[in-house]
Amino acid sequence: MAENSKLLVEKQDGVKRITFNRPERRNAVDAETQSLFQKAIFESAEDGSRVIVLTGAGEAFCAGADLQSMSAMEIKDTDVTATLRTGTNATVLAMRKLPIPIIARIHGHAVGVGCSYALACDILIASEQAKFGQGFVKIGLMPDGGPTYLLPRSIGYARAFELVATGDIITAEQALSLGMINKVVPVQLLDEAVNQLAARLAGAAPIALAKIKQGLNFGVGTDLAGALEFEAVNQDACFHSADFVEGVTAFLQKRKPAFKGK
Repeated sequence: MAENSKLLVEKQDGVKRITFNRPERRNAVDAETQSLFQKAIFESAEDGSRVIVLTGAGEAFCAGADLQSMSAMEIKDTDVTATLRTGTNATVLAMRKLPIPIIARIHGHAVGVGCSYALACDILIASEQAKFGQGFVKIGLMPDGGPTYLLPRSIGYARAFELVATGDIITAEQALSLGMINKVVPVQLLDEAVNQLAARLAGAAPIALAKIKQGLNFGVGTDLAGALEFEAVNQDACFHSADFVEGVTAFLQKRKPAFKGK
């Protein structure tokens, strides 16, 4: 395990676990944490990871930006646009572009940019104790980290507007009913649910998973003809991979395939 005071990174059997590690601050993100998180995400494209699990230490997933980490003078002098472009925005874009799936393991509060990071993941699994919120408006801010794009596409414009305009905190069950997350489980079963899914995805065909993620992201911004063309072009890469041969062979032999990403 690679450890920093504010971020934990562990990789085993192709599963890379990234943990926000500021439990005393409910895993609120300061500049150092953001930099460490971005580095861990960037490295995931080339370090052999097959799936990422993103979570937080202690009672919270991530309580958003750490407003206490900056003085009033620092806030006044900060170029927010430049900071977001090189920090949060670059990280979220990298999360969406990674050719591997990211699972958000949400056991407590995921609010502010913490909620944004969760939304940028591919699958969100929450405990019954989890809470979600976009509280930016309560301190005079608009959302950042991607919710103006991601939320309307998952829950619709009207519900997205209500969440970000009121800043209300919602429960895991409410988030599930809105279509914001994938699954809610009892907190004592959360690790089992996350670990089983992570192992399943880590054993899946990497090329196919990469194309699935790329295709779904591409499809959000195109029409049916564009999506069909993407599928036609990229299915060729899957069809001519060694993984496809292995998948068919394993199917015919009635055994579990051993995909290599080739």
